[in-house]
Order: sequence, then C-alpha cells, then structure tokens
Amino acid sequence: MAPLVRIGTRRSKLALTQSGMVQRAIGRALGVADADLEAAVPLVEIVTTGDRVQDRRLMEIGGKALFTKEIEEALLDGRVDVAVHSMKDVPAEQPEGLCIAAVPPREDPRDAFVSEAFAAFADLPMGARLGTASLRRQAQALALRPDLTIEMLRGNVDTRLRRLAGGEFDAILLAVSGLNRLGFESVIRERLPLGDFLPAPGQGALALQTRADDRGAAWVAALDDRATALAVAAERGAMTALEGSCRTAVGAHAEIAAGHLRLTTEMLAPDGSARWRRVGEIGDLQAADAMAQARALGLRLGAEVQAAAGDQRVGS
Repeated sequence: MAPLVRIGTRRSKLALTQSGMVQRAIGRALGVADADLEAAVPLVEIVTTGDRVQDRRLMEIGGKALFTKEIEEALLDGRVDVAVHSMKDVPAEQPEGLCIAAVPPREDPRDAFVSEAFAAFADLPMGARLGTASLRRQAQALALRPDLTIEMLRGNVDTRLRRLAGGEFDAILLAVSGLNRLGFESVIRERLPLGDFLPAPGQGALALQTRADDRGAAWVAALDDRATALAVAAERGAMTALEGSCRTAVGAHAEIAAGHLRLTTEMLAPDGSARWRRVGEIGDLQAADAMAQARALGLRLGAEVQAAAGDQRVGS
C-alpha cells in the first residue's frame, strides 16, 4: 500500500508516543484498517538539533525552533505530509508555506512536581536542588522559594527521571501531559496549581503542522478540537506579544467555561523577583471570528503585561 499520509516526528519516546496517537487518529479518519496502518500512515523519524545538543539551555543554541526546524524542512521538501509537535515547542511565527492545521484535544496542562524524597513542592528544604531547563519554571519556583538552587536539566523524560533517581536533584519539574501520555503518572508527587505555575503557552496541546495547501484535508478537520484550538490561539497571542520563547519567562493559560474563554498570562524576571500578570475574557465562542478574537485577547493582555514590566522586562 502506498502511504496516504506520512508523519514527521522527533525520535524521543514522548514524541513517538504522541505521533502514534495521531497516527491512529488519522488512520481512523481515513478508514484505514489496523493491519495497514504502518504502511498507510507511516512515522518518519527525524533527529532535530534540539535533540542532539543536550548540555546547554536552548536559549544558548538558538531557541526552541531547534526542535522543529528539521521537521519543517521535511514538510517543505515533501518528504512528510504532517508534523506532530508539542505545541509549546512551536515558535510564534510559522514558516512561509506551512500552517498549524489542527489542534487535537488537550491533555492536562499543569506542571508536575517529581521527587524521590519529598511529597510536595512546599516540602523542599532550604537550598534544595531543583532540576529544570525552563526559564519559566525556574522563575515561578524562585518567586515562591528564592532559597532554592536551580540546576539545568535537559534530555528526554527517561533521562531526567534517571538523573533524579541517581541523586543529582532533590526534585524536578516536568509537564503532567508528557508523563500521562507515557504512562508515568505514578511518579507525579504533586500537580502544581495553575495560580503558582502558570503553564507555557500551549502546554499539554499538540500541533499538527502541514503545508498550507493541505489545511483543508478531510482528515485534518477530523482531528481538530475547537475548544483546544481557541484556548491555544489566545495563549499563543500572548506569547507573540511577549516575544515568548525559551529566552523569556512567560506563562499563559486559557480556560473555557459557560461559553466564555478566560485567559491569564504573565511574565516573570528570571530570578522570580518580579511578576507581571493580566487576566481577561471573551464570550460568544460560536462567533465566526471567535478564533481571531481569542488571538486578539492574547495579544492585548500580552501587550499590557509588557507595558507593565516596562524597562525591567526580560528577554530584551
């Protein structure tokens, strides 16, 4: 059987797990029998620069686009037909000729506290070693506990958990969504509250990236979840306004309830000494321009945060 849709994916265990979920969903949308799935909707593994360089923060080697660049090149070259990314890894601007065509239903967007010895973040002793490579998580942790020692931790989930078990850290912070998808829920000691640890824009959501010409494919519409897409549009609007990347400590999270979308976004100083936050909402989510309204809300709140931060803002 000739491939119907080729999926470009990173080679990490989490990326392959997420791409496998999308592979099965595309297969169902196309009416592909399980026995034919690998041939009809193959996974094409691509090693990215972000995967190869593990000993430095992303901000030091070119930013989070390093997790998407090689896969986007494969899309533009016609070697794959769709890329599956963690939404929080996708830069604010799309390369010419590509688009985020669908956003599947979201997983839990919260951060997870993981530790061998301590049951909760608040239980960490003075000066405890907390492992993370995220400037956002670093800033949020230090805002609550300036005594903590933040140590750089990159690599796939297995590597991070192994280093924690080896005693290199007293605790580490990871995304609940990745642990859930990998079946590692049991390592989570605490799901950190959104009020203290506002997630990265798009955290817990996946982005299905295609060539712009393929946006209208039938299988694309079958995988798109409107509520998640609206929330992500608002969060990524805020990210765009705040120049959100691995160089800035930015959080954003949108919730939908009772026909309204409520967005919270913030920027922090890297050492947690300052925090600027704004909240806003829109209604009538069935309106034809609801997606544009959601993005506009994010852009407005992000601009307000940036104005409040003024000359103190990070990432400049």
